[in-house]
Parts: sequence; C-alpha cells; structure tokens
Amino acid sequence: MVDKITHHWHITNSGKIQCDLCPRHCQLNEGQRGFCFVRMRKNNQIALTNCGEISSYCIDPIEKKPLYHFLPGSSVLSFGMIGCNLDCKFCQNWQISRAKDTQLLATHTTPESIVETAKQHYCQSVAFTYNEPIIFMEYAMETAQACREAGIKTVIVTNGYICDKPREEFFQQIDAANVDLKSFNETFYFSLTKAHLQPVLETLEYLKKQTHVWLEITNLLIPNLNDSEHEIEQLTQWIVEHLGVDVPLHFSAFFPTWKLQEIPATPAETLIRARAIALKNGLRYVYIGNLNDPTGSDTYCHHCGQQLIQRKNYKISDYQLSPTGRCRFCNTPCAGIFNP
Repeated sequence: MVDKITHHWHITNSGKIQCDLCPRHCQLNEGQRGFCFVRMRKNNQIALTNCGEISSYCIDPIEKKPLYHFLPGSSVLSFGMIGCNLDCKFCQNWQISRAKDTQLLATHTTPESIVETAKQHYCQSVAFTYNEPIIFMEYAMETAQACREAGIKTVIVTNGYICDKPREEFFQQIDAANVDLKSFNETFYFSLTKAHLQPVLETLEYLKKQTHVWLEITNLLIPNLNDSEHEIEQLTQWIVEHLGVDVPLHFSAFFPTWKLQEIPATPAETLIRARAIALKNGLRYVYIGNLNDPTGSDTYCHHCGQQLIQRKNYKISDYQLSPTGRCRFCNTPCAGIFNP
C-alpha cells in the first residue's frame, strides 16, 4: 500500500484533524479513517492510503459512462479504487465503494502506466469511475496531468460531493464529467445517501459556469422514492434555469441491489415519462439509460428534429454530424465536444 500526504485539512481546537475535502468534514484522531475509508490520519496529517492501488480496470465505449456528447464513438480506459464519501443504499458498485478490505486492490499502478495502456488500446480518454474519484483526488490529478501531456483527455464520473477549494483545484485537470444527481429532494439525499443535496447543486453550477469541463448529468429513477412527476418537473426546471438547455440529462433505470433489494426495477414507462417532461421543460438532449428504448439513446437536432447520432447498445450505428459538430441537414450546432 502506498500513502500520499494530502493538504485539504486543518487541526481543530480540540486537537483533531478535520478533512476539508468533502462536506462531511470528518474529524479524526491519530490512526482513524474517514467515512470514505481511504483517507486516514497518520503522523498528524491526512494521508491517501491507497494511492495508485486499482481495484477495477476496463476499456469501455465513452457512451457507457454515460457521456453522449464527448468524443462519441471513442474508447475510454476506465479505472477505480475502493471507498466512497456517500453511502447510497442503491449503490450498484457497493462491492468496491463500501469495501473495507484492501485485498480488493490490485498491484500498484502509476499514472505513466495508465497513459501507456490507454495509448496501446487507442483510448482517447481515461475515466476515473466505479467508486467515487473525489476521494482519491491527488492520484487522479497526477494521472490527469500525465494524460494531458500525452494528448489524452480525462473524464470523471462523480457524485459531486466536494468542498469549494478542492473542487476548484481538482476540476482544472478534468475535461469531462458526468455528475450523478441522485434526487432533487434533501430528505432523499439524507436518508438514502447520508449526504446533502445543496453541495451537489453547487458543484453542477460551478462546472457549468466557471470551468470548460464538458458536463452531463445522470438521474437514477427509483420507484416511489424519486420518480414522481413533481420531482422530475423540479429537477429539470432547475437544470434549465441554472445550467441551461444544452446539458445532456440521462434518466437511468434502477435494478434491485445492495440495501434496496425489495424495490422492483424501474418500469420503462417511468423513464419515458421523465424524458417527455424534461423535453417539455426545454432540455434539448435527454436520454434513457439501462433500458433498450428505440429512440431514448439517440441524439436529435434541436432545430430541425433530424436524427444526428443513432446508438444501439452503446455503439454508434449512424452519425450525421459534420466535422465541426453541426447538423448535416440544417447546419445547426450540436452542443458537445466531437472528433473532427
């Protein structure tokens, strides 16, 4: 195991060290780990205790992150570690996000070796995903810098639960983000994730208004918990008002898992209804995930209505964008970052 000393912390009046990475503000005694498990007080500092220890590694289509408007059709090298700063009862990667067993970690992997692997497999980007990348921020930033020097983009799939100063530092190194907006209800956040909604909304606004990071959003719809028409109306109206109409939104289907085994899978009608509400409220790019919907994964021109990108099982089967990302039928720009 490799430790890396972090710098987002301070000593409290009581002599504890408070981690200032995320809004949990864990206050630690010597030898105590934070909620995320991987950040620990050692020698009167906070150390990232699993720096470079990878638990999961895969080459994916970028669409699987999901990112539909960032280098569509390209491959991404995805990796994750263990731990998380949330405790979602519906986590689909709970085996690693809630792990307390360092045996899940593979051999130590350097940023340079990740870059080399991405190059060998013709990946245009590297994704920090599977568990929450915010908690291994220092290693992710080192990897992102190595990627940037090699001409490779970096992607983060995140819950967005991070404090102001580390948020500003971290996202300077990131090219694209999919933020999991789990609900638009504070009660849901507190009871089902042990976190709060407002910091996530602040991250979304920061990314959209103060960075050049390409932003997409995922909302997992869980029956009878966050799938009401009222909440979807509120969520999509907030996105339009605070982030704009061009931010892609992915409604994803829930399947029974972790601590919500008793709740059934999300019906197709729920996702179709949610997409219709989002489109009605003005969002231009709304998608259905984890479900084989004939049109819910395709991209359409917001001006002329023509199909621009057709997707089947995360693969592109038809592409009608110009090299500059414009509709081939009416020349209207499509929001996103596209290969020339």
